[in-house]
Amino acid sequence: MIYKITTTTPLSQVKEELAAHAKESGFGVLGSYEFKKILEGKGFPIEKDITVYELCNPSAAQEALAALPEISVYLPCRISLYEENGKTVLATINIRDIMASIDVSEDLKAHMNSVYEYFESIMKSWK
Repeated sequence: MIYKITTTTPLSQVKEELAAHAKESGFGVLGSYEFKKILEGKGFPIEKDITVYELCNPSAAQEALAALPEISVYLPCRISLYEENGKTVLATINIRDIMASIDVSEDLKAHMNSVYEYFESIMKSWK
């Protein structure tokens, strides 16, 4: 259910370039969560610098939400960034797996899988 890739591109560079790469694929960055800072500020420090970015493609979201309101639990699309074994990791929910596991129309599955291809291309920008 998790799609994950690694790159040798430094984490800081991926963070810096993410919005531009997302825009090229029709997505915008709505916000981000720097978990290391958030949890440390609440007295629960973690070792890894983990940042989650929320991305949205408004027209794709509109079509998906009109067809299946409960798909909202997976929106906006998220990319998690962190380092592991000297590499930068990009991870997200694999929407193909989600679509295969729920009872929805073939049109919605095709739409969501098409959108997911663009999302994957964002993630592969640093491969």
